[in-house]
Amino acid sequence: MPLMPKRVRYRKQQRRAPSGVARTGHVVSFGDIGLQALNGAWVTNIQIEACRVAINRSMKRKGKMWIRIFPDKPITKKPLETRMGKGKANVDGWVAVVRPGHMLFEVAGVPEPVAREALRLAATKLPIRTRIAHRHHHG
Repeated sequence: MPLMPKRVRYRKQQRRAPSGVARTGHVVSFGDIGLQALNGAWVTNIQIEACRVAINRSMKRKGKMWIRIFPDKPITKKPLETRMGKGKANVDGWVAVVRPGHMLFEVAGVPEPVAREALRLAATKLPIRTRIAHRHHHG
């Protein structure tokens, strides 16, 4: 099943470059170790799916994984060899807007070296720089 919204209020959105840093979703809150974005970008549904597959294969279906981003922004693209004008193009795909500091994936229930390797493999599928972050225990 492709990763995309079931329904949206508006079919087409303006592009807007991602600005600022992640205000929420920047700490490891579900798993023990997570993959954190170091710069902002659009991450497509296909890239997210590739990461999910890489993590699951690497962990051999043990442990648990959380995907902390969702592609809810529609991206339009005009057909090839089309003249300019004639209105906004049709929706071509979906992206998640990722800001610096946002936690992308989290894993738990596997030894740390296994988790690190799984997240490293996922990071190679992404168009952004990332780092591996740990859960901070408070109190």
